[in-house]
Amino acid sequence: MALLDRIEGPGDLRDLSRTELDRLAAEIRAFLVSNVSRTGGHLGPNLGVVELTLALHRVFDSPNDPFIFDTGHQSYVHKMLTGRCADFPTLRQRGGLSGYPSRAESEHDWVESSHASASLSWAEGMAKGFRLQNLDRTVVAVIGDGALTGGMAWEAVNNIAVQRDLPLVMIANDNGRSYTPTVGGLASHLSALRTDRRYEQGLDFLKRSISGTPLVGRAAYEWLHGVKIGLKDVLAPQGLFADLGMKYVGPIDGHDLAALERALQQAKGFGGPVIVHVITEKGRGFKAAEEHEEDHFHSVGQIDEITGEPLSSSSKKTWTDVFSAELVEVGRRRPDIVALTAAMLYPTGLDRFAAAFPDRTVDVGIAEQHALTSAAGLSAAGLHPVVAVYSTFLNRAFDQLLMDVALHRQGVTLMLDRAGVTGTDGASHNGMWDSSILTVVPGLRLAAPRDATRLREALWQSVDHNDGPSVIRYSKEKVPADIDAIERRDGIDVLAQSGRPQVLVVALGQFVGMGLEVAERLSQQGIGVRVVDPVWSLPINPALVRLAAEHELVITLEDSGVVGGVGSRLSQELRANDVWTPVREFGIKQEFLDHGSRAEVLEELGLTSQQIARQVVEFVARTTEQLPERRTQSSDSER
Repeated sequence: MALLDRIEGPGDLRDLSRTELDRLAAEIRAFLVSNVSRTGGHLGPNLGVVELTLALHRVFDSPNDPFIFDTGHQSYVHKMLTGRCADFPTLRQRGGLSGYPSRAESEHDWVESSHASASLSWAEGMAKGFRLQNLDRTVVAVIGDGALTGGMAWEAVNNIAVQRDLPLVMIANDNGRSYTPTVGGLASHLSALRTDRRYEQGLDFLKRSISGTPLVGRAAYEWLHGVKIGLKDVLAPQGLFADLGMKYVGPIDGHDLAALERALQQAKGFGGPVIVHVITEKGRGFKAAEEHEEDHFHSVGQIDEITGEPLSSSSKKTWTDVFSAELVEVGRRRPDIVALTAAMLYPTGLDRFAAAFPDRTVDVGIAEQHALTSAAGLSAAGLHPVVAVYSTFLNRAFDQLLMDVALHRQGVTLMLDRAGVTGTDGASHNGMWDSSILTVVPGLRLAAPRDATRLREALWQSVDHNDGPSVIRYSKEKVPADIDAIERRDGIDVLAQSGRPQVLVVALGQFVGMGLEVAERLSQQGIGVRVVDPVWSLPINPALVRLAAEHELVITLEDSGVVGGVGSRLSQELRANDVWTPVREFGIKQEFLDHGSRAEVLEELGLTSQQIARQVVEFVARTTEQLPERRTQSSDSER
């Protein structure tokens, strides 16, 4: 019987021998590779934290001691050790296991973390709450995969450092291999010494005794204290944390269970905030991941569990591919173009630009706020920055977009990848918030291209615009074939028209194809329809207002939040111009969406051509029935 089959909860780990634990670690890695290769998911990060997660569950008492995984994609092993192995075949599927911690799944998941750099703030608040209630609980925050590059993490550290009795252990999971682990008995002894209360008491006694000696006392203490600091800094890269007054343990080999448990026991026993620096290897135990230079299989689709090769491939380009290639062309012709990203060089397609123009490419780490304000500074200096981020991460930099870029009317281009329903990563990663945020920013221009040609055109137009921010949003789906306009009216592309147009379909981005399908269904019902793409969604084109006045109904289709989106903005603009044509906005409901495939999520939201066309037909039918009554009421009022 496999050891893993015997693990139903953390308590089952505590009686295992060292040999059994090593065997269990190997079984966990084999399980991860076998299952995640079938479902897709964050494979590399979890292969790297197997021993660390085992040690955490042997030393601490989850769920009494809360575990908070920063970003959350390092939590697969934690899920396995808390009774969820049987659910892994459903990972990231509709109704199945979430790819992030989920309070609905288990009492062991305290925080549904999925955006980076927030764990320490959660942990500080929870630890403070337990302390204020005199509860004997320790909060454990696991932060890694670059999350310490986020400013919010350091805001938390700044507050944690002044609370000497905070029951908090911070695990810095360093899988970048930036430091060489310190090994040997002396390092272990120093770690134990630093987390012993007598160490601090001894230092305090030394300070009071020596400092009181006339003339030389203060100088002698400072010299001895300097020797202590210098010795520790030679043995471990802990200067910053020591200066903040925080206890530092490490670096520890993150794949040495005995060393990990010893360090964690020391940290737990200290009773105050401690940072444990752990060195792990991302993708450990899977040769294909270990040798994958780009990101060690940080996130994968379905792959061969032996070779790591993708099981399915498509010759169709993604929106990211189109942007990536075109930006290189822009960079060749425009030496003022600078590209920025927030730890997403490869996922956003900036790797090609970086290869061609390394001096004009900036990766700021997980720091979207800094990226936007730095971009404003680059613009003020005479360059044109192109900032590429995932749509869902723009939320973090709204103030900087509003007050630093837009207020100062700086020419900055934002490329929002993964806009709209993304599906399998769940609520936090759907790019559904950006349009609702962007509609309130004065002077901002927004484009949602319908195809590759329009994306390229929008990019060139955007980098030529230096009077405020321009934003281009696009899906993670494959790029559809080009959809050419049959007519252009004052900057608006007319894509289809049938009969005497009664219904104006305003379709945006990835939903343009759906708009054409809706039009076809309406035409089959004898309803005249016109489909248009505004090209630039914001600001609202006055020509679109005039066009709306020519129709009996306007419907808007957008792969973004329906509340505060482009559709509602158009509706406001119509009323402001005394155009009273009814408007029906179709978009994503303002709610947190469970994970599932994009098609499943859209079906549940009612965002399919069949469902939308049915609602439009019913609306037209009701309106037609009311026309004789309205005409009669109008005649009576005239008499």
